[in-house]
Amino acid sequence: MKWIRYIKGDKYIWAIAVLLSLVSIVLVYSSSSHLAFAFKQGNTFSFLVKHLIHLGIGFFIMWALSRIPFKYFYNSSILIYGLALLLVFWAMSGGETISGANASRWIRIAGFTFQPSELAKLALFVLLARNLVHYRDRLHSFKQSFLPVLGPVILICGLILPSNFSTAAIIFMISFLIMFVGRYSLKWLSAMILIGLVSLGLFYTIVTKFPEVSNRVGTWKSRIESFTDKSSDGNYQVNHAKTAIARGGIWGKGPGKSVQKYFLPQSSSDFIFAVIVEEYGVMGGGFVIVLYLFLLFRILRIASKSDDDFAVLMTIGLGFSIISQAFINMSVAVNLLPVTGQTLPLISAGGSSVWMTCAAIGLILSISNSVDSSTEMGTYEA
Repeated sequence: MKWIRYIKGDKYIWAIAVLLSLVSIVLVYSSSSHLAFAFKQGNTFSFLVKHLIHLGIGFFIMWALSRIPFKYFYNSSILIYGLALLLVFWAMSGGETISGANASRWIRIAGFTFQPSELAKLALFVLLARNLVHYRDRLHSFKQSFLPVLGPVILICGLILPSNFSTAAIIFMISFLIMFVGRYSLKWLSAMILIGLVSLGLFYTIVTKFPEVSNRVGTWKSRIESFTDKSSDGNYQVNHAKTAIARGGIWGKGPGKSVQKYFLPQSSSDFIFAVIVEEYGVMGGGFVIVLYLFLLFRILRIASKSDDDFAVLMTIGLGFSIISQAFINMSVAVNLLPVTGQTLPLISAGGSSVWMTCAAIGLILSISNSVDSSTEMGTYEA
């Protein structure tokens, strides 16, 4: 098979990505039935075609990035971060409302809707990995390390928080992990947590007095209240998700035979794991979990084999971002966490999430390709 030589990087990660995408194709086609009847006169094929296009673009991004030496992203991460900031500002000033989602989340480019926070998340992790290496001699000083290390994290989280708390929280936690692995002072990491908590409290106080600043606080409160009060009317989606999981049993009801997908408004995205379990049972859900765990294992293996600090930090940041999002999504479906709006990477329908997940995997593949093809990593120029 001559085409194999065009595939760069860890072949196991490629296989996992393909398997998850195949699961995605089947499940998105099945779970979009109610949307098809609501908006497309029952034509589910159009949703399948749209999803195939998103996956096709995503895999092209993954393939292209896997062939670029990861060192090229060391300094270009500054430009990518700057572009992400511009797109986030664009969304805040003139974003669109997509399926009832907050307008400051989305922009439209070339006919595609795009969520800038997804690009901002990826760009921040790469830039943070770069800055922890580039400014390693300043990490002992809070004053000298604040702008290059903490500044980008605070800026991105602050911009995303008003419209998407869960994404801002994930970004904050993964950034904390990258800095911890990057040997950032525990004292300054504690200061980062304090800054985050104070900022969140200040934001809540401002929004409480001036509701026009953000319309999301009410949504956050209702989700938390619904999670703590199991009898709440706000548990509509979670109750149907739990029903779907209970109906699935061990082996499931069979492909396309989910009933709860007709009652779950986000059955093809936020709650697609519940549909997986209903149609394919605990065995099907367990298979998906095993795929993500195996992906985590391969990511950790790549990080452990690399002698380059930038590669290690970038692999851990991007890898844990994908895995944490996956387990948060599945935890919501089984009612272990409040509803967050996080998609299931490479399985849920959507353009932005699929493309940026593929981009993150592409960067990890680029690192694995470099690890496999050489035993010595070069140094970076300032």
